[in-house]
Amino acid sequence: MSQNQIQQNSEQMVKSPWPVVGFVAYSGTGKTTLIEQLIAFLTERAYKVSVIKHTHHHFDIDKPGKDSYRHRESGASEVLMVSDQRWVLMHELRQSAEPTMEEQLCKLSPCDLVIVEGFKDARIPKIELWRHEHDECAVNSVKANQDNFIQAIAYPGGIDAVNKPDLTRDIPVLDLNNIEEVAQQVLSIAGVLAK
Repeated sequence: MSQNQIQQNSEQMVKSPWPVVGFVAYSGTGKTTLIEQLIAFLTERAYKVSVIKHTHHHFDIDKPGKDSYRHRESGASEVLMVSDQRWVLMHELRQSAEPTMEEQLCKLSPCDLVIVEGFKDARIPKIELWRHEHDECAVNSVKANQDNFIQAIAYPGGIDAVNKPDLTRDIPVLDLNNIEEVAQQVLSIAGVLAK
């Protein structure tokens, strides 16, 4: 990506209080597995990492019959559950819109890096995952060819792979199976200093 493209993207990028990098790919390409490995790799090196995960499915972390569930069902807009091990704040949207990416980022506590899974249209720096054997990857062009917020692409074997996507932009190519290489690129894209 040229310096001019990076500058244009930064003018349009979501404003974030924390360094942020997203991962985008078709379902089943290994986003969650890669992110899990990346979090372990970075936290072992003393980075404080937070995650925002998007789901298109109706979900509930609460259970019918529990006090917190009953409070929400009664109309509470927020329920804060606290124990000696963790706390969770549940906020009911009711008729409100899903929070914007900026609003979500501002809800997080201070951290060294925020990793975002999903939110393929978010105006944040992203890395695309691609697999030759994945049906949707095989028939669709890579998202990086149209999305200038995608600043690197990762696939098995990386630059030395036998099967590669048709990439029309000059962006870093990463070996999806080399977590250290991916981590270094994530830190570079996010502007996070090495520890």
